[in-house]
Amino acid sequence: MTIAPEDALPSAGLVCVVGAGGKKTTLYTLADRLERAVVTATVRIPIFDDRVARVAVTPDPLDALADGDPSPDADPNTDADWPLGLVPEREREDRYLGYDVDAVADVAAAHDGPVLVKADGARMREFKAPNDREPQVPAAADAVVPVASAHAVGEPLTEERVHRPERVAALAGLSVGDELSAETVGRVLASSEGGLKDVPPDADAVALVNKVDTDEDEAVAREVAAAALEADEAGRLDRVVLAALGEKRVVDVVEG
Repeated sequence: MTIAPEDALPSAGLVCVVGAGGKKTTLYTLADRLERAVVTATVRIPIFDDRVARVAVTPDPLDALADGDPSPDADPNTDADWPLGLVPEREREDRYLGYDVDAVADVAAAHDGPVLVKADGARMREFKAPNDREPQVPAAADAVVPVASAHAVGEPLTEERVHRPERVAALAGLSVGDELSAETVGRVLASSEGGLKDVPPDADAVALVNKVDTDEDEAVAREVAAAALEADEAGRLDRVVLAALGEKRVVDVVEG
């Protein structure tokens, strides 16, 4: 059975994506498949003009949203303004800044489609744990998707593959340089100080193990999912999605 990404992952309301190993790919994959999607950020985000129909660079996202909104009779599947990117400012040649969390919440309240948000950074690594200032998730978020890459498993806990390895080490009881196991990745993904940090009480939480490119990756990802669901003693995770979103492909959905 083929599972579409928009059916496996949260796809309505204000959806925040955090973690490492496929945040931006997740955002753009969903934006391509959902009607009237907005892509924005509460943190820095690399230039993504080629991944959406249009990017509005503006300190007033509500005005830009209204300007880009087609008439109620327009066909959302053909209108040229969707998906719409919203960012406040271009910080430098290769990246935009993000809005504060209240501004993003206001966009979601004003928009009748999904608002997809990059809510932390990872510097292109495969795995991470947040620092004290992360993630930047609006209190009104409807869902949070913590991401980890299957390719992190078996790698050393160093900056080459892991963003803030010292934070992962502290959560997992490891030392920097130790090998990352599937159990460690799963436990950190499900930790209230890791992948589930600052998830609003009423928000859905759906973990994503990305880059499941081979049968070997799938076996590893299933171990990560099992460890995450076992470590989730509070029952916050609704499910764990195994995917290769670079190929726009969902491998499986593991229920909690």
